[in-house]
Amino acid sequence: MTPIAPREAHSVSKSVVGTVRHQPAGDDLIELLFFAYRDFVGDPDRILTAYGFGRAHHRVLHFVDRYPGLTIAELLDILRITKQSLNRVLKDLIGQGYVVQRPGETDRRQRLLTCTESGAALAADLTRVQARRLARALASPDATASPEDFLMAMIEPEDRPAVRRLMARRTVRGGGGA
Repeated sequence: MTPIAPREAHSVSKSVVGTVRHQPAGDDLIELLFFAYRDFVGDPDRILTAYGFGRAHHRVLHFVDRYPGLTIAELLDILRITKQSLNRVLKDLIGQGYVVQRPGETDRRQRLLTCTESGAALAADLTRVQARRLARALASPDATASPEDFLMAMIEPEDRPAVRRLMARRTVRGGGGA
């Protein structure tokens, strides 16, 4: 893909609030992605709080549940976090009975990770709330019109007017005004 020069990256587009203005291409997508991500992870965050867990626990549970027997090395590669960070999270999940760790069959130094029944149930609950949000967004009448519309549909309905108002206020720097 050919890089776009900074001046060429600006385009006149219709924003999510319905006004035409000069802005860098992709700004609305980037901003909406932040808001959509906030709400996408906010659903499981509320569940995890009751367990004393955070997003790192969610990510570990997600992959260990889907790939039973995953090695610690593979999980480190997937999550791109430090071994120290992973060890802290695994200590919580193993200590509270959500994940089990066993030695590898051929290499006893390997640590193979698997969810327990309660770990699999928690992972399923977290996936369920995220799948419900995705299904709701995809079922939105305007969700297929554009990526911006889909991302807006991912945001809590009661928060959408505030997001639109905020985005309407945005000042475009270095090549145009709002």
